[in-house]
Amino acid sequence: MAFNYITAQEAAEMINNGDTIGLSGFTAPGTPKFVTEALAERVVREHEAGRPFKINLFTGASTSDHVDGVLSRANAYNMRAPYQNVPDLRKRINAHDCHYFDRHLSEMAQEMRYGTYGDIDVAIIEAADINDKGEVILGCGVGNVPTYAAMAKKIIIELNDKLPHQLLGMHDIYMPLDPPYRREIPIFAANDRIGSPILKIDPAKVVGIVRTSSYDCVKPFTAPDEVSNMIGRNVVRFLVGEYKAGRLPKEFLPLQSGVGNVANAVLYDLGESKELPPFMMYTEVIQDAVLELIQKGKCTFASTCSMTFTDDTEKKLFADMNFFHDKILMRPAEISNNPEVIRRLGVIAMNTALEADLFGSVNSTHVLGTKMMNGIGGSGDFTRNAYLSIFSCPSVSKGGLISNIVPMVAHPDHSEHSVDILVTDQGIADLRHKDPVERAHAIIDNCAHPMYRPLLKEYLNLGTQGQTPHTLRAAFAFHNAFSETGDMRNADYGKYL
Repeated sequence: MAFNYITAQEAAEMINNGDTIGLSGFTAPGTPKFVTEALAERVVREHEAGRPFKINLFTGASTSDHVDGVLSRANAYNMRAPYQNVPDLRKRINAHDCHYFDRHLSEMAQEMRYGTYGDIDVAIIEAADINDKGEVILGCGVGNVPTYAAMAKKIIIELNDKLPHQLLGMHDIYMPLDPPYRREIPIFAANDRIGSPILKIDPAKVVGIVRTSSYDCVKPFTAPDEVSNMIGRNVVRFLVGEYKAGRLPKEFLPLQSGVGNVANAVLYDLGESKELPPFMMYTEVIQDAVLELIQKGKCTFASTCSMTFTDDTEKKLFADMNFFHDKILMRPAEISNNPEVIRRLGVIAMNTALEADLFGSVNSTHVLGTKMMNGIGGSGDFTRNAYLSIFSCPSVSKGGLISNIVPMVAHPDHSEHSVDILVTDQGIADLRHKDPVERAHAIIDNCAHPMYRPLLKEYLNLGTQGQTPHTLRAAFAFHNAFSETGDMRNADYGKYL
């Protein structure tokens, strides 16, 4: 069938107040970039005219300033899920100007199909190509778009000429059946392909195609500092120790890595390790460091949901597609983050924490327990089901004013039941086969910064009752001290006893 080619502004006019929109992509790659900007401009005009205009937006994960930035500044959101990382949206969420609910990324698509969130009015999909049969070559991120496209009443395509058609074959589009008809996800190695290289949509639902031209605009991470490098070396030291001790198979195991400077530092150190064999990745995001590992032969295959590369690295990929084409595979989030597959493959999960407490629980979402940072993302999907679950963070922040090892986390995202290993720039705490008090000593002695160890030991000595000896009246003395004085070192347990 012949498609209607329209402008981004014309596409924005097809979206109505109160609509629920589903976007392609996962992080910035694969997300639309032009229709959402035109929509933000329209929202501003509607608000200036005194007319209400808000939408509900569902994505695969975070997006970019082209989506969450412009739409947040326009105050366009009624509801947003499942993950975000843009400061303007974060301000709206923490000011209660936007209803945001933080979901495990593996659950979002199926909950949508289950009817939890109602209908999808419009799906906006970035594509490298589309034919008249509705066969779409997606961009550099998949996310939840198979479900959003299947459920949407209308579909708008952003046809991006920066995306090479050679992306065909780098996607593995597979949707599981819903209960009670669901069967096993037939992935038995990270490089198994189980679905279609294209996204199939109903061409009759395509109301317009917008021609675009843009790379994914992923911002470069700052170069790893010495703290990040120390954390990276400690993670690799732990893995080498496990490998030499025979607690990891000689073939090694697939890796999952979170996003950010610490994650990049870990990956770079893995690339330099002579003691660990080449490995595969089964993860939700691959960053610039992974492309280098693939080039070196250290990473032999990467299964992911998104190629979250900076523009320069994305150009390197596109310039050498013949080399990379059969070494990277992009899947929907409910497959890349699927607990069944993670458990079966024995994935080693490496994620970051905002803070961890003495008994091994981790807060990865809320600053001081109240202010949303980004969200839980896929960390819970991997953490709970991993062969090994590793969390890392700097021992202190803000020049020592904040200890990231605290008596009790102010917001629990991952309980001690799911956290195996804690790593900071100070060292490694192996929390396996330890009771709560043993875990606390291991964390204080190995992970806490020396300036905070006396205070943490003092807290531990306060507790005498129960298996996990918290003193609840004083459990948040660190957080209260920072709120009141700007320095956790001023914690005074006596104020609460």
